[in-house]
Amino acid sequence: MEKIKLTQFSRAAGCGCKIAPSVLESILKNNEVSGEIKNLLVGNREKDDAAVLDLGDGTAIISTTDFFMPVVDDAVDFGKIASANAISDVYAMGGTPLLAVAILGWPIEKLDVVIAAQVLQGSREICEKAGIPLAGGHSVDSLEPIFGLAVTGRVKISQLKRNSTAQQGDVLFLTKAIGSGILATALKRGILKENDYAVLLETMSSLNSIGQELAKLEGVHAMTDITGFGLLGHLIEMCEGSGTSAEINLNAVPLIEESQVYASQFCFPDNTTRNFNAYKDKVKGMEALEFISLCDPQTSGGLLVAVDSDKVDEYCNLMKEFGLPEFATKPIGRMMAQQEKCVIVKS
Repeated sequence: MEKIKLTQFSRAAGCGCKIAPSVLESILKNNEVSGEIKNLLVGNREKDDAAVLDLGDGTAIISTTDFFMPVVDDAVDFGKIASANAISDVYAMGGTPLLAVAILGWPIEKLDVVIAAQVLQGSREICEKAGIPLAGGHSVDSLEPIFGLAVTGRVKISQLKRNSTAQQGDVLFLTKAIGSGILATALKRGILKENDYAVLLETMSSLNSIGQELAKLEGVHAMTDITGFGLLGHLIEMCEGSGTSAEINLNAVPLIEESQVYASQFCFPDNTTRNFNAYKDKVKGMEALEFISLCDPQTSGGLLVAVDSDKVDEYCNLMKEFGLPEFATKPIGRMMAQQEKCVIVKS
């Protein structure tokens, strides 16, 4: 079979497919459910990573879905990345995934169904790593290849983590380096080096399973994963949800070293600019080309964690125990009282 490059069949890639924040707000503003829904702890009214329903026994169900067009050319790798990305939303809420069902859109007349089967193969590999079954799904004949999962998880309500519960004085940490959007764009443009592809695949297919361990720490006040709105966008959601502002040290933000070579060549996703335009008025101190990394749309990005300043050692010890990179123990900023701007960037 002729080698197929899946990224050539999609306009956008990975979490860069997300609808722009301002457009999404317009879609959702008139679609809120009137009245209260019994036992719904997290829903449309919150800008969180998943929906959460209280089961009445001290635990809750977490329900989420995520899907997108190919971010890499290899079908198995596409399945791995899309699946790790979807499961991440459960981990970001502090939950344990239970099962997943697949969402597949496939241009039958353009791409052999054998390739679609390879996507599912990659998905199963990641689901097995997460300890869950890929238990079914739904497929349609579509103009572009699309894949993702709907994932169900469970969490003790006392350990539920939200993106809207950060507190003044919390210290901010990031569990994966930033730059996957830049590398994915280099791949789509045909300039990504082979060794750099291995770096891209490693970061995007790694599970954020540390989230279910962080859930056990009372000192973790808030948590979210970094995806299509970039570090800046998801940090702003954390600030707005919790009525705080944040100060971040640009030099402390972990970056994928290989991505910076391509960034210096102005190789970055179109949606980086979209994110910048959406959030620039809520930020102070972001200068020149700093937006390229801060607004880079991540696919299956890391967890942004807000930790009580008195509990940082407990957090860092957990990171070391589970073998996360050293940068995951290095603060990138702090939460503070609400300011005129949501985020203050310090260089």
